[in-house]
Amino acid sequence: MVEKKGQALNERSLLLLKSLIERYIHDGQPVGSRVLSKDPALNLSPATIRNVMADLEDLGLIHSPHTSAGRVPTVSGYRLFVDSLLTVKPLEISELNLIQSSLVAKHDINQSIGVASKLLSDLTRMTGVVTLPKRELVSLRHIEFLPLSNTRVLVILVTNEQEVHNKIIHTSREFSPSELQQISNYINTMYSGRSLAAVKKAVIEELKVAQERMNQAMLDVVQMAKLALDQDENSEDCVISGETNLMGFSELSDIDRLKQLFDAFSQKHNVIHLLDQCLNAEGVQIFIGEESGYQPFNHCSLVTSSYSIDDEVVGVLAVIGPTRMAYEKVIPFVELTAKLLGAALNPKTLAP
Repeated sequence: MVEKKGQALNERSLLLLKSLIERYIHDGQPVGSRVLSKDPALNLSPATIRNVMADLEDLGLIHSPHTSAGRVPTVSGYRLFVDSLLTVKPLEISELNLIQSSLVAKHDINQSIGVASKLLSDLTRMTGVVTLPKRELVSLRHIEFLPLSNTRVLVILVTNEQEVHNKIIHTSREFSPSELQQISNYINTMYSGRSLAAVKKAVIEELKVAQERMNQAMLDVVQMAKLALDQDENSEDCVISGETNLMGFSELSDIDRLKQLFDAFSQKHNVIHLLDQCLNAEGVQIFIGEESGYQPFNHCSLVTSSYSIDDEVVGVLAVIGPTRMAYEKVIPFVELTAKLLGAALNPKTLAP
């Protein structure tokens, strides 16, 4: 028995609610008492079903759209269904093999994240989203500075043992190759293996000390390191796949609603901010309708899970679709993809 707004929902009411939501998820049409009366698992008369549906409507778990005689779940109804009534289905062997074979350790980070996003989209026929690893949680492995023309310097930054970033910075003066080599050696000796966030914090502290002591050699080192890391810092991003899949769902096909969704996907930062809420959460998290707090997703659900590199949570992946998505299938897809993506990106896995 489940309590809802101070009233107890008995087994019959819960069973009927479960049947109604499953039918609506499958058909996408309001569900009436006549349809439910044909469900052998309920074994209830149409009159009894109408009475139970009236009670569920009074509790705010279902409602009647427009003038339809049928009912559809509310956000509260979906929440009760997901939290208490849902039976998650195991993945098919073919689906499991596809995810495992696609997410292998031979890809670099960006490739793996793109593959994971497309997998989520293709397998669910909805939208897949994966945030890139938080830059402050990525570790510095090696850095090199190579002279170009005038005050231009090429920075080669290796992170997490397998990802190489090349960038050009502009320094305050010209540096000889030997000076740049000395700077590289110092930074690698002092900071290799530490997170970029920790390196930046240490560099800022050392910059203050060098300025106070008028130590020009140290100033050159820390200013060069700060330039390299500041250049590397960009707005945290995500990879989104299958946005147009949402056009196939009637409840999302309204032009204004689609425009809001596609604007949200193109801007990305609000999507990333929403997914960031899941960074410190364990397991699968589900936002239904307005629970997300983000108006363009008021008619959508998000099934999310964080993923880890070397036992540290660095990003989040999600499936975005209509509130009537097949949760029992989407949840295991998201959960397994998060685990396998983390395993594929683990430096220990990637190391030769």
